Amino acid sequence: MTNFSPKVFPKVFVDGSYGTTGLRIREWLADRDDIEVLSLPEDDRRDVAARKALLAEADLAVLCLPDDAAPEAAAWAGDSGTKVIDASTAHRVAGDWTYGLPEMDSSQREAIREEMNVSNPGCYATGVILGLRPLVEEGLLPEDAPITVHALSGFSGGGKAMIKRWEEPESELNDLPFESPYALERQHKHIPEMTQYSGLSHEPQFVPSVGPFITGMRVEIPLHRAILSGAATAEAISELLAARYADEKFVRVNSIDDSLAYADPAFDPRAANDTNRIDFSILPNELGHVLLIAQFDNLGKGASGSAIQNMNLMLGLPEDAGLLA
Repeated sequence: MTNFSPKVFPKVFVDGSYGTTGLRIREWLADRDDIEVLSLPEDDRRDVAARKALLAEADLAVLCLPDDAAPEAAAWAGDSGTKVIDASTAHRVAGDWTYGLPEMDSSQREAIREEMNVSNPGCYATGVILGLRPLVEEGLLPEDAPITVHALSGFSGGGKAMIKRWEEPESELNDLPFESPYALERQHKHIPEMTQYSGLSHEPQFVPSVGPFITGMRVEIPLHRAILSGAATAEAISELLAARYADEKFVRVNSIDDSLAYADPAFDPRAANDTNRIDFSILPNELGHVLLIAQFDNLGKGASGSAIQNMNLMLGLPEDAGLLA
């Protein structure tokens, strides 16, 4: 008689699974049959002993916690030898954590696979880094270039409080016929990682805004001809990004012709919703300026999808498991 041992799957615990990022992660992991998802009842989500127990039991924990709470949970996980992905901003520029953006350069994917502690990128920063880093590395854009970034996000990016405010009928925000800029008077929390990982030596001027839709994101980076090298035409930038991301399943670079012909509604920030994909378009201007546009789901490649992609790498699973492109 042959004895069969039950197959043991990696255990994953999402600490903070009732926030917007955590809920999307749980939703996308629900049908996975290659991992075991550990969870707490909502009433126990603040129970320290219960959280510590699951952090210790898990092979990998995804922290979807406020910035000030994440370091403590990461320390608890570290005491148990549990791998950690931190979705907060607490560790994104920390020297002893690996930045969880596999497409960032040729060595990043392997670094994530081997790391115990990975910081999940910010949504806005993902578009800026993947768009600008290759240009800086190849000399098409000087590292000291003054950069302005304008970005538009769905209101889920602000968490439950912002969702509630935008969805309340009396606020009339859901019928707003224009975007609403915010954080204009302060340094946005994504700026340090934008600067560090794009290769820029100066912080970009960042103008974020929210629109009357729940998910989706558009990041626009205008590049004035005065800051581009002589060889940095739209065609050169398009060819560089297309070559850089040719083998990346979750990065798509549209041709200039396709970008110019983009049908109405033009550059819809919701175009990549419910996927882990980021789309880049490069638009030339007859004066020599170039406009770089990224479209992606702020809860997909901008948060939860990215966390799952990193989880797959850290657990030795197919990188694209459970993710749509």
